[in-house]
Amino acid sequence: MLHHLKYRVIPPALPPRRIMLEIPGWSGDDQPRADGSVQQPWHCTPFVEGATYGLELIYPFPNPCYVQKVDGEITILGDFGPDPQTGVAWPPIGVFNKQFYGFNTYTDVKAPPGFALRVGTHPRFSTDNTASVPVAVSAHLRSEWWPFVFFIIFKAPEPGQTHVFRYGEPYAQIVVVPASAEHQVVAMTEEEAAERELQSLRIAETRHKLGKSWIAGNGELGGDGIYRHLRQLTKEVPSQK
Repeated sequence: MLHHLKYRVIPPALPPRRIMLEIPGWSGDDQPRADGSVQQPWHCTPFVEGATYGLELIYPFPNPCYVQKVDGEITILGDFGPDPQTGVAWPPIGVFNKQFYGFNTYTDVKAPPGFALRVGTHPRFSTDNTASVPVAVSAHLRSEWWPFVFFIIFKAPEPGQTHVFRYGEPYAQIVVVPASAEHQVVAMTEEEAAERELQSLRIAETRHKLGKSWIAGNGELGGDGIYRHLRQLTKEVPSQK
Protein backbone atom coordinates (compact mmCIF):
# COMPACT_ATOMS: atom_id res chain seq x y z
CA MET A 1 0.00 0.00 0.00
CA LEU A 2 1.32 3.42 -0.95
CA HIS A 3 1.48 5.87 1.95
CA HIS A 4 1.96 9.60 1.64
CA LEU A 5 4.42 11.27 4.01
CA LYS A 6 3.66 14.95 4.15
CA TYR A 7 6.29 17.42 5.27
CA ARG A 8 6.87 21.08 5.85
CA VAL A 9 10.17 22.84 6.42
CA ILE A 10 11.12 26.19 7.84
CA PRO A 11 14.04 27.86 6.04
CA PRO A 12 16.90 27.20 5.92
CA ALA A 13 15.95 23.51 6.28
CA LEU A 14 16.01 21.30 3.18
CA PRO A 15 13.20 18.84 2.39
CA PRO A 16 13.72 15.26 3.61
CA ARG A 17 14.28 12.70 0.86
CA ARG A 18 14.48 8.96 0.39
CA ILE A 19 17.91 7.73 1.47
CA MET A 20 20.28 7.62 -1.47
CA LEU A 21 23.33 5.38 -1.75
CA GLU A 22 26.58 7.18 -2.45
CA ILE A 23 28.89 5.20 -4.80
CA PRO A 24 31.76 5.88 -4.54
CA GLY A 25 31.27 7.11 -1.01
CA TRP A 26 29.73 5.79 2.17
CA SER A 27 28.06 2.92 0.27
CA GLY A 28 31.39 1.61 -1.01
CA ASP A 29 33.62 1.82 -4.04
CA ASP A 30 32.48 1.48 -7.63
CA GLN A 31 33.49 -2.16 -7.99
CA PRO A 32 31.36 -4.65 -9.94
CA ARG A 33 29.76 -7.72 -8.43
CA ALA A 34 32.28 -10.07 -10.00
CA ASP A 35 34.95 -12.60 -9.11
CA GLY A 36 38.04 -10.87 -7.82
CA SER A 37 36.23 -7.76 -6.61
CA VAL A 38 36.51 -6.71 -2.99
CA GLN A 39 33.11 -6.92 -1.27
CA GLN A 40 31.41 -3.54 -1.02
CA PRO A 41 28.50 -2.56 1.23
CA TRP A 42 26.28 -1.91 -1.80
CA HIS A 43 26.91 -5.50 -2.98
CA CYS A 44 24.86 -6.73 0.00
CA THR A 45 21.13 -6.66 -0.73
CA PRO A 46 20.02 -6.75 2.96
CA PHE A 47 22.30 -3.77 3.66
CA VAL A 48 20.99 -1.84 0.65
CA GLU A 49 17.36 -2.49 1.54
CA GLY A 50 17.94 -1.60 5.17
CA ALA A 51 19.98 1.50 4.37
CA THR A 52 17.53 2.91 1.83
CA TYR A 53 14.29 2.08 3.65
CA GLY A 54 13.78 5.45 5.28
CA LEU A 55 14.22 9.17 4.73
CA GLU A 56 17.38 11.18 5.24
CA LEU A 57 17.71 14.67 6.63
CA ILE A 58 20.21 16.90 4.85
CA TYR A 59 22.43 19.50 6.54
CA PRO A 60 21.39 22.87 5.05
CA PHE A 61 24.04 25.33 6.20
CA PRO A 62 26.86 26.41 3.83
CA ASN A 63 29.53 26.32 6.52
CA PRO A 64 30.52 23.04 8.20
CA CYS A 65 29.96 22.47 11.89
CA TYR A 66 32.35 20.53 14.14
CA VAL A 67 31.37 19.01 17.47
CA GLN A 68 34.10 17.88 19.86
CA LYS A 69 34.55 17.05 23.50
CA VAL A 70 37.31 19.08 25.10
CA ASP A 71 38.24 18.67 28.76
CA GLY A 72 34.98 16.84 29.35
CA GLU A 73 32.81 19.56 27.79
CA ILE A 74 31.04 19.56 24.41
CA THR A 75 32.38 22.24 22.08
CA ILE A 76 30.48 23.33 18.97
CA LEU A 77 32.35 25.17 16.22
CA GLY A 78 30.22 26.45 13.38
CA ASP A 79 28.98 29.59 11.65
CA PHE A 80 25.26 29.32 10.92
CA GLY A 81 24.82 32.85 9.68
CA PRO A 82 22.34 35.40 11.01
CA ASP A 83 19.10 34.48 12.72
CA PRO A 84 16.53 34.00 9.90
CA GLN A 85 13.87 35.63 12.11
CA THR A 86 11.36 32.88 11.46
CA GLY A 87 10.39 32.53 15.10
CA VAL A 88 12.24 29.24 15.71
CA ALA A 89 15.00 28.64 18.22
CA TRP A 90 18.41 29.88 17.07
CA PRO A 91 21.20 28.77 16.68
CA PRO A 92 20.19 25.28 15.50
CA ILE A 93 22.71 23.34 17.63
CA GLY A 94 23.00 23.47 21.40
CA VAL A 95 24.44 21.49 24.31
CA PHE A 96 22.09 19.58 26.63
CA ASN A 97 24.69 18.30 29.06
CA LYS A 98 28.13 16.68 28.97
CA GLN A 99 26.80 13.62 27.15
CA PHE A 100 24.33 14.96 24.61
CA TYR A 101 23.78 17.83 22.21
CA GLY A 102 20.77 18.67 20.07
CA PHE A 103 20.02 19.87 16.55
CA ASN A 104 16.83 21.60 15.42
CA THR A 105 15.79 20.08 12.09
CA TYR A 106 13.24 22.85 11.35
CA THR A 107 11.30 19.98 9.76
CA ASP A 108 7.88 18.50 10.40
CA VAL A 109 6.88 15.17 8.85
CA LYS A 110 3.38 13.80 9.27
CA ALA A 111 3.12 10.02 9.15
CA PRO A 112 -0.14 8.30 8.10
CA PRO A 113 -2.66 7.39 10.82
CA GLY A 114 -1.42 4.51 12.94
CA PHE A 115 2.25 5.15 12.11
CA ALA A 116 5.08 6.99 13.84
CA LEU A 117 8.51 8.33 12.93
CA ARG A 118 11.53 6.39 14.15
CA VAL A 119 14.42 8.85 14.24
CA GLY A 120 17.97 7.53 14.39
CA THR A 121 21.54 7.53 13.14
CA HIS A 122 22.04 7.66 9.38
CA PRO A 123 23.15 4.29 7.90
CA ARG A 124 26.40 5.81 6.62
CA PHE A 125 27.56 5.45 10.22
CA SER A 126 27.89 1.69 9.59
CA THR A 127 30.60 2.17 6.96
CA ASP A 128 32.40 5.13 8.50
CA ASN A 129 35.95 4.65 9.80
CA THR A 130 36.59 8.27 10.81
CA ALA A 131 34.22 8.47 13.81
CA SER A 132 32.86 11.71 12.29
CA VAL A 133 29.24 10.69 11.64
CA PRO A 134 26.82 12.13 14.24
CA VAL A 135 25.27 9.44 16.46
CA ALA A 136 21.56 10.14 16.91
CA VAL A 137 19.66 8.91 19.94
CA SER A 138 16.71 6.76 18.84
CA ALA A 139 13.36 8.48 19.19
CA HIS A 140 9.77 7.41 18.50
CA LEU A 141 7.81 10.45 17.32
CA ARG A 142 4.02 10.16 17.11
CA SER A 143 3.65 12.84 14.47
CA GLU A 144 -0.06 12.19 13.93
CA TRP A 145 -0.78 14.40 16.93
CA TRP A 146 2.63 16.13 17.37
CA PRO A 147 2.57 18.93 14.75
CA PHE A 148 5.82 20.69 15.63
CA VAL A 149 9.15 20.86 13.88
CA PHE A 150 11.36 18.48 15.83
CA PHE A 151 14.91 18.38 17.11
CA ILE A 152 17.28 15.43 17.28
CA ILE A 153 19.48 14.48 20.21
CA PHE A 154 23.01 13.30 19.41
CA LYS A 155 25.44 11.47 21.64
CA ALA A 156 28.59 13.46 22.35
CA PRO A 157 31.70 12.33 20.48
CA GLU A 158 34.36 10.48 22.42
CA PRO A 159 37.56 12.41 23.31
CA GLY A 160 39.69 12.74 20.19
CA GLN A 161 36.69 12.32 17.86
CA THR A 162 34.90 15.04 15.91
CA HIS A 163 31.37 14.89 14.59
CA VAL A 164 31.15 16.79 11.31
CA PHE A 165 28.08 18.35 9.70
CA ARG A 166 28.60 19.44 6.09
CA TYR A 167 26.29 21.07 3.58
CA GLY A 168 24.44 18.51 1.48
CA GLU A 169 25.40 15.55 3.68
CA PRO A 170 22.77 13.47 5.51
CA TYR A 171 22.97 13.75 9.28
CA ALA A 172 20.12 11.47 10.44
CA GLN A 173 17.40 9.17 9.17
CA ILE A 174 13.67 8.73 9.68
CA VAL A 175 11.91 5.38 9.33
CA VAL A 176 8.13 5.13 9.33
CA VAL A 177 6.94 2.33 11.63
CA PRO A 178 3.65 1.21 13.21
CA ALA A 179 2.90 3.53 16.12
CA SER A 180 2.53 0.60 18.52
CA ALA A 181 4.47 -2.66 18.56
CA GLU A 182 1.56 -5.07 18.73
CA HIS A 183 3.44 -8.33 18.52
CA GLN A 184 4.75 -11.03 20.82
CA VAL A 185 7.93 -13.06 20.56
CA VAL A 186 7.12 -16.78 20.65
CA ALA A 187 9.08 -19.91 19.84
CA MET A 188 8.27 -21.87 16.71
CA THR A 189 6.40 -25.11 17.00
CA GLU A 190 8.32 -28.27 16.10
CA GLU A 191 6.46 -28.39 12.77
CA GLU A 192 7.28 -24.77 11.96
CA ALA A 193 10.94 -25.23 12.89
CA ALA A 194 11.17 -28.39 10.76
CA GLU A 195 9.63 -26.57 7.80
CA ARG A 196 12.14 -23.74 8.10
CA GLU A 197 15.04 -26.19 8.40
CA LEU A 198 13.89 -28.11 5.33
CA GLN A 199 13.58 -24.89 3.39
CA SER A 200 17.12 -23.83 4.36
CA LEU A 201 18.52 -27.25 3.37
CA ARG A 202 16.90 -27.05 -0.04
CA ILE A 203 18.38 -23.61 -0.64
CA ALA A 204 21.81 -24.77 0.56
CA GLU A 205 21.76 -27.68 -1.87
CA THR A 206 21.15 -25.39 -4.84
CA ARG A 207 23.12 -22.40 -3.62
CA HIS A 208 25.86 -22.90 -6.22
CA LYS A 209 23.21 -22.42 -8.91
CA LEU A 210 21.10 -19.74 -7.27
CA GLY A 211 24.10 -17.68 -6.18
CA LYS A 212 25.32 -17.62 -9.80
CA SER A 213 28.36 -15.49 -9.02
CA TRP A 214 30.97 -15.42 -6.30
CA ILE A 215 32.75 -12.32 -5.17
CA ALA A 216 36.16 -13.26 -3.82
CA GLY A 217 37.34 -10.56 -1.47
CA ASN A 218 40.68 -9.95 0.19
CA GLY A 219 39.58 -11.56 3.46
CA GLU A 220 38.61 -15.06 4.50
CA LEU A 221 34.95 -14.65 3.62
CA GLY A 222 33.54 -14.26 0.15
CA GLY A 223 30.01 -13.56 -0.95
CA ASP A 224 27.56 -14.62 -3.59
CA GLY A 225 24.28 -13.31 -4.96
CA ILE A 226 22.03 -15.84 -3.22
CA TYR A 227 19.91 -13.35 -1.28
CA ARG A 228 19.47 -11.04 -4.26
CA HIS A 229 18.46 -13.87 -6.58
CA LEU A 230 16.06 -15.44 -4.09
CA ARG A 231 14.44 -12.07 -3.59
CA GLN A 232 13.97 -11.73 -7.34
CA LEU A 233 12.48 -15.22 -7.55
CA THR A 234 9.90 -14.44 -4.86
CA LYS A 235 8.89 -11.33 -6.80
CA GLU A 236 8.25 -13.46 -9.88
CA VAL A 237 6.09 -16.02 -8.04
CA PRO A 238 2.42 -14.94 -7.78
CA SER A 239 1.21 -14.54 -4.23
CA GLN A 240 -1.20 -17.19 -2.96
CA LYS A 241 -4.42 -15.75 -1.51
